[in-house]
Amino acid sequence: MENKNSWNLMKSKEIDAAFAFAEDYKDFLSKAKTERECVDYVVNLIEKEGFRELSTAIAEGTPLKAGDKVYAVQMNKAVVMFTIGRQKLSEGLNILGAHIDSPRLDVKQNPLYEDGGFAYLDTHYYGGVKKYQWVTMPLAIHGVVVKKDGTTIELNIGEDPDDPVFFVSDLLIHLAQEQMEKKAANVIEGEALDIIIGSKPLTLKKKDKDKEKNKEEDGAAREAVKAGVLAILKETYGFEEEDFLSAELEIVPAGPARDAGFDRSMILGYGHDDRVCAYPSLRAMLNVREPERTACCILVDKEEIGSVGATGMRSHFFDNALAEVMALTGEDSARLVRRALTNSFMLSSDVSSAYDPTYAASFDKKNVAVLGGGMVFNKFTGSRGKSGSNDANAEYLAALRRVLDDNKVNFQTAELGRVDLGGGGTIAYILALYGMNVIDSGIAVLNMHAPWEAISKADLYETLRGYEAFLKDMA
Repeated sequence: MENKNSWNLMKSKEIDAAFAFAEDYKDFLSKAKTERECVDYVVNLIEKEGFRELSTAIAEGTPLKAGDKVYAVQMNKAVVMFTIGRQKLSEGLNILGAHIDSPRLDVKQNPLYEDGGFAYLDTHYYGGVKKYQWVTMPLAIHGVVVKKDGTTIELNIGEDPDDPVFFVSDLLIHLAQEQMEKKAANVIEGEALDIIIGSKPLTLKKKDKDKEKNKEEDGAAREAVKAGVLAILKETYGFEEEDFLSAELEIVPAGPARDAGFDRSMILGYGHDDRVCAYPSLRAMLNVREPERTACCILVDKEEIGSVGATGMRSHFFDNALAEVMALTGEDSARLVRRALTNSFMLSSDVSSAYDPTYAASFDKKNVAVLGGGMVFNKFTGSRGKSGSNDANAEYLAALRRVLDDNKVNFQTAELGRVDLGGGGTIAYILALYGMNVIDSGIAVLNMHAPWEAISKADLYETLRGYEAFLKDMA
């Protein structure tokens, strides 16, 4: 079987729609580089579309009926949305589930230090990264600092053209003979991924100089560059060194998502994995107005490190929210919640590796996604002998084929690389534990897990159409 190129299937009007949708997506990708920013973006958008917070409906005891729209947020890092359908929820939901965390560098809790005339922030990389890709590029700091009194300071430094940026240094080529002999995994060590945030010593007034001199005479060494940075943090952003203890700061590539290629057919940006699936999932939820089966969209955290913690898919955040929703529709029973989960259909909306001719030997060319080939389905993921995989059954695939073909959605199937080479996982197997039908589906990504990844605008648009068809027609 040969993949069809979506661009060749689109009419002029559809190409215009694909490019227009890509502009909306680029705005999201550029503004929502962390889980918290994603949730803020989503909540602001869905509230304008009539979604109400689930906690409000619970407090008021408001019954939910067909057409009602509610959402719940978990610790500002995960969100779930429901559009109530005409069928009872116990008959099952149509669920889109994606993750909104991406590989990055996290700032440690005791991060600030000075060495060799530079001030640094100590970091710990998050998710699967090639460490050498993160050096010598402009970086931004996103996140929150929460003070002891509960005050939250939001930081987004490095995105505005007038902002400073930050960086990880690398050894000049002239002195790198020994470094170049190392394996790629060790060229840059994890502990070397500390970002440079300053080099200018604090300038003291005369009376302050006298105090500092006395301190030095008492044996207290003074770190003038670090002190200069701390003075800026206090004056400009309102926090002190101790406040790093209760901060969540993420280091991400600085700059907006950009069109790629002379034909502008691609988007180069940070965080396509997995926001390129999260955004069309969100928009599909907004576009499907009166579904037969209840439509649901889950956007979760921590997938890149195993879906752990209170905001990951392994938590009970989703099924707890579902139980509350079902109670408000009159199905207040743990047995009915379990029945609803078992009867549900889900697309685990995650990315797949795109074929790269430069590294052709890493792929099975007959079973790999290509940029422009449309929405991607991975029947299974896992590694080698399908270890750690959800493996969707044939009946479910047949039903999905019918829905997509009826809606003229271009799609392709793929595996994640050559059989014995590697592999990966998604949230699919976690939802499958409820006994529901689940399959991985999403968009092919080039440079996956690199600071800058690439996708096709045609695939983005076809995936939106596929998600809409799934929410509307899957039964």
